[in-house]
Amino acid sequence: MNYETARKILIDQTITTEDNLDSLLMRMQQGKPPVPGQITSILLALKVVFEALKESSSLDRELAYALFQLSIKPSQIFVGGRRAGIDWPPLLKEDLLRIALAAESIFSTKWQTPPSTGFGGV
Repeated sequence: MNYETARKILIDQTITTEDNLDSLLMRMQQGKPPVPGQITSILLALKVVFEALKESSSLDRELAYALFQLSIKPSQIFVGGRRAGIDWPPLLKEDLLRIALAAESIFSTKWQTPPSTGFGGV
């Protein structure tokens, strides 16, 4: 995956229109889990963007906004959905944390990893 493809994937995951029903934010707003492979694609795209921009001193506004949305909104939707009785997939909360940390990494230029759970890194 190259930078332009990764950038497009990240931006597309935040579009919440009828033209993009499978974006992460749109699916979660509808109370649906991510499609298979979606989280993996997002995490890979975040890593590619991180590697491409770690020496850069600026980000374009569209990408920065997508990163902001991916780091905040899915977790907010997750919590609201859980309160409304949505039974999210078991590892979605941890996946959303990984996405938020990867997005943060792009801003900080240092790759962030989730804290250890005390279960041997599981």
